[in-house]
Amino acid sequence: MMPSDPAFYHPAPRTQRYCSQCGHTLSREVPPDDNRIRDLCSHCGAVHYQNPRNVVGIVPILGDQVLLCRRAIEPRHGKWTLPAGFMELGETSQQGAARENQEESGARIRVQSLFTVIDVPSVNQVHLYYLAEVLGPKLAPGPETLEAAFFDFDAIPWRELAFRTVSTTLRHYLDDRPKGRFPTHHYAIDLRFPD
Repeated sequence: MMPSDPAFYHPAPRTQRYCSQCGHTLSREVPPDDNRIRDLCSHCGAVHYQNPRNVVGIVPILGDQVLLCRRAIEPRHGKWTLPAGFMELGETSQQGAARENQEESGARIRVQSLFTVIDVPSVNQVHLYYLAEVLGPKLAPGPETLEAAFFDFDAIPWRELAFRTVSTTLRHYLDDRPKGRFPTHHYAIDLRFPD
C-alpha cells in the first residue's frame, strides 16, 4: 500500500524506541522530580516529553451556508468535515487554521474569532476552531479533499460528518447564530464513550 492510497493511515507512534539526541535505546520510567512515565535515555540523559497535538481549523461561513470538505484520506475517508488539521511548528493557531483551509478547500477567507476549544484527552489532542468569513464561492480543493461544497444550515449531512469535534462545533454555531453572539466554547470530549 502506498502513502497516496486513501486506505493508507499510519500515525507516528507516541512512544519512541531510540533517543533522537544520541541514538541509544530508551527506557520508560518516571524521571527524578517528575510524576509521569517518560521516555528516558540513560546514555545522554535526555528526557523525551510527549505533549498533546493541536488540531486547528475553521467554521467557514458564506451567507447562510457552511463550507464542508469530504475527506480523501484516512481516518474517516469519504466523510465530511470542517477544514482542519494538525498545527505545524512555527505557526500560530490562527495561521495553521488558515493554512489548513487553503490546503483542503482553497476558499478565500477572513479568519475571525476563536470559537471552540475542545480537549480530547483520549487521543492526546486539543482542537481549536475559528469562525471565518468566506469571501467568495470559488473553491479549489487540494489532494486531501474529494470535494468541497457549501451546505445550507438545514442540509448539513450530520450522519456523514467525520468527527464529533466537527459536529459539536457546528451545533454550537447553529445555537449561537440566532442570538448574533458567538462566544468561545471550551469543553472536553471523551472518544471512548458515545455522547
